[in-house]
Amino acid sequence: MSSSQSGYVRSTMAEALPPPRSTTGVGAWMRANLFSTPVNSVLTIAGAALVIWLAVPLWNFLVADAVWSDPEGIRGEACRFDGVGACWIFIQARIKFFIYGFYPNAELWRVNLMFAIGVVLLIPLLTPKAPFVRTAAVLFFIVYPFVAYFLMAGGDLLGLGVVELRRVPTAEWGGLTLTLIISLIGIIVSMPVGILLALGRRSELPIVKTFCIAFIELWRAVPLITVLFMASVMFPLFTPQGADPDVLLRAIIGICLFESAYMAEVVRGGLQAMPRGQYEASQALGLSKVKTLGLVILPQALKHVIPGIVNTFIALFKDTSLVSIIGIFDLLNTVRAAGSDMAWRSPTHAVTGYIFAGFVFWIFCFAMSRYSIFMENRLHTGHKR
Repeated sequence: MSSSQSGYVRSTMAEALPPPRSTTGVGAWMRANLFSTPVNSVLTIAGAALVIWLAVPLWNFLVADAVWSDPEGIRGEACRFDGVGACWIFIQARIKFFIYGFYPNAELWRVNLMFAIGVVLLIPLLTPKAPFVRTAAVLFFIVYPFVAYFLMAGGDLLGLGVVELRRVPTAEWGGLTLTLIISLIGIIVSMPVGILLALGRRSELPIVKTFCIAFIELWRAVPLITVLFMASVMFPLFTPQGADPDVLLRAIIGICLFESAYMAEVVRGGLQAMPRGQYEASQALGLSKVKTLGLVILPQALKHVIPGIVNTFIALFKDTSLVSIIGIFDLLNTVRAAGSDMAWRSPTHAVTGYIFAGFVFWIFCFAMSRYSIFMENRLHTGHKR
């Protein structure tokens, strides 16, 4: 062995090295994500301190100092002392009003049956590879609206006198039930109308394109609160003389038209993102324009804009609270009305009601957001979460 090669031969044993840090587990995750650098460590500690600073008073108000029962049996008496937290007995006492509004107690089974049927039909539509999807879609989008309206409004089914329910005017509808009805109708209507408007805006026909552009820009330039006022006051001017459209119907029409304009822009963004090669490949296969849009372009475009579509749905669900300004008792308006009850007057009962309403809105919006992420991952759109 030459002297140049012998320099690379170790003559002594190397010192033992400490074992490598674990790359799995909670500790490894914290080192990699929370304490990877000095700056991240400082931010993590500051964030933890802020969370603790906010969490302690919230815990005291919502749980530790909250009033969960009224041993004296007097409405609101237990919430009138200084230093008490959330008045949850107020929510317990008015929960039926918050859910059903002024709907007659003897007819609440109709509301529950309506929601039960809707959930049964909606589960296959939201479950990948579920059986009888087409049947459920036909029943949900075509048959169910008539069944739901009959259950809620009552009347004589088909005018045959066989099944007749007590009529309940829409003025007695309210609470979470009404919020869900308005949101569901708005979502179902705004989606196809928005798609048609987006396609019309890209049309080569000048009349169609001009009409769609004017419609979208008009409704997007007006606040929803103004739309609701206009729908409540001006909509009867466009109906035959003597006709008096229901206030709820006016609000639903205004919301559907307003949200359709926003949905159209979301869908148009997906259509513009499609590469030209997709159209050329469809033409090479001999597909017509209708088949190209229905089988090639729209499925891909809608897949790409799932976050924007769900974001519009979430905004629609939250915007339904604005119907309270025209006298419709949705969830937020029922909470406000119950909070003005002098029998429950206390320092915290109104705040507790708004916290309850906010939590209900958060549950539905969070569920839509998580389902959106599930669909994105299933369809391989966006980055992995």
